[in-house]
Amino acid sequence: MTEVTQILSAIEQGDPLAAEQLLPLVYGELRKLAAAKLANEQPGQTLQATALVHEAYLRMVDQTSAQQWDGRGHFFSAAAESMRRILVERARRRKAEKHGGKLERIEFADHHLLARDKPDEIVALNDALDLLSVQDEEAAELVKLCVFAGFSVNEAAQLMGMSRATAYRQWSFARAWLKTKIAEEGS
Repeated sequence: MTEVTQILSAIEQGDPLAAEQLLPLVYGELRKLAAAKLANEQPGQTLQATALVHEAYLRMVDQTSAQQWDGRGHFFSAAAESMRRILVERARRRKAEKHGGKLERIEFADHHLLARDKPDEIVALNDALDLLSVQDEEAAELVKLCVFAGFSVNEAAQLMGMSRATAYRQWSFARAWLKTKIAEEGS
């Protein structure tokens, strides 16, 4: 009987320390299994292998419901099933309408705010920036410094006398707001 099988048997018997002994023995293999599962996920997946392993492990060794393990193979099969369920739950949650399920994620890099070789985009950005300045003048000023003057967000924050955290918060807001307005105007 292998050490993992012995510990699994102890968990079945209700030994509270057995679960602590098991994780170091199986962690590496569970991590590989989780990485393989996540490799098949879509780009932009925010769940990491470590988090997936921990969530699956906690579900598997939950002391409130007695588990029956027939050995190492059964344990890893159950781990794979647990990881599958976690990924399916996350996919269903992301797909739900209240979590933006019908919306499509579009990557929006800073350098896409202004395409100098596309006059229509420059005009659209300018029009959206005028609207933003009515709603939030400080955010609009930050965008002007970053996009049109070429300053980094940190440099623009110093010029405007605002904290780095506030500048990044304003920058994130302004980019999202401008992207939305430009998309609305384009449709």
